[in-house]
Amino acid sequence: MDGDDRRWPVVFARIESRSHLATAGDLPGLVDDATALIGMTAELYLVDLGQRELHPVRARGGTSLSIEATLAGRAFAKLEITVSVVDGEPAHLWLPVLDGTERLGVLRLGLPADADPHDRVLREHCWVLAGQIAHLVLSKQLYSDLFHRVRRTKSLSVASELLWQLLPPKVFACDRVVIAAAMEPYDQVGGDGFDYAVDDDRAYVAIFDAMGHDLHAGLTTSIALAATRNARRSDLDLVAAAELADDTITAHRSADAYSFATAILARLDLVTGELRYLNAGHPEPVVLRQGRVVRMLGGAGRTPLGLGHLVTREPVVLTEQLQPGDRVLFYTDGVTEARSPEGEQFGLERLIDLTERHEAAGLPAPETLRRVVRAVLDHQRGQLQDDATLLMLEWTTTDQVTLLPVL
Repeated sequence: MDGDDRRWPVVFARIESRSHLATAGDLPGLVDDATALIGMTAELYLVDLGQRELHPVRARGGTSLSIEATLAGRAFAKLEITVSVVDGEPAHLWLPVLDGTERLGVLRLGLPADADPHDRVLREHCWVLAGQIAHLVLSKQLYSDLFHRVRRTKSLSVASELLWQLLPPKVFACDRVVIAAAMEPYDQVGGDGFDYAVDDDRAYVAIFDAMGHDLHAGLTTSIALAATRNARRSDLDLVAAAELADDTITAHRSADAYSFATAILARLDLVTGELRYLNAGHPEPVVLRQGRVVRMLGGAGRTPLGLGHLVTREPVVLTEQLQPGDRVLFYTDGVTEARSPEGEQFGLERLIDLTERHEAAGLPAPETLRRVVRAVLDHQRGQLQDDATLLMLEWTTTDQVTLLPVL
């Protein structure tokens, strides 16, 4: 098959035209019918919420695949197009399936016998196909449970179900900023959360950690997230956003409950690199430059959200001047205070060391966070005592290209 085969536009058009009346369960067969026109086969694998394995959408796709030890996992982790060749069989391509820059899974494409898996034009067509499928996965899962079930290896608590519906995608990138987040335990998360938005020349990020680890904590975080999001969309500043969260949490606090959430609210000027932030009783973020920690973002803050009645002075919004390529790492105390069965804390020093090492290895921010979270889980033998959340904000003009495969 020639890389510039004119049947490719027909493949894309057929998928698009038939997708309007298709359910999530119809998607694999729809793709089968279209790719058969060019003598190819396709199987879609989605990553689980804990980002440990890749799971086939349909049973005939085979078994689940490890991210750590397979070509499929390499395509996912390193954002590469990998080639699988077995003697006597046509080659297969493994392509990352991305929603923008968030990794949803991988696509396995079986090529015709005469196809060159390294042909650039062929790879470009396959990459477009993977992107088209990603858009369909995102649109179909809004009114279907299939893809949600595929991505769950454990049942979610009600608090986790609520929070995952409110959170933005775990990865976003444009020409001047990369934002990535990771959160565990994905099935039992209660009080942690994160948020972000990017508009024009400004990026907003926030991280939250409510008291407790249950549905009540999840509701507190949900209120804080919704209130600060509402303030942001009303063009209010960071102080006003925190005050709105204070008032809303207090107004919905039951008489026998004591609800609050620590948080950091921040805004980054994408032109100048000026970062303005308000710390509401949260652990201090870390600034990394060229793979090394250069400072902690300390300074005076304010009380946690929901305890605004205890504020005795005007909250202070602090400023940090970033340099191009700087990354700011936000985290909750469930990361640094994670304890091994022997009682040893994971600690800030270990968090910084792991982050620096993965940074030095040139890994994309989402993969750095995935590996750090895995290390936190391993430290506790897979049993977290508290939610552990990481969020990375990078002011960049170059590293966003690392979130897309080289064709």
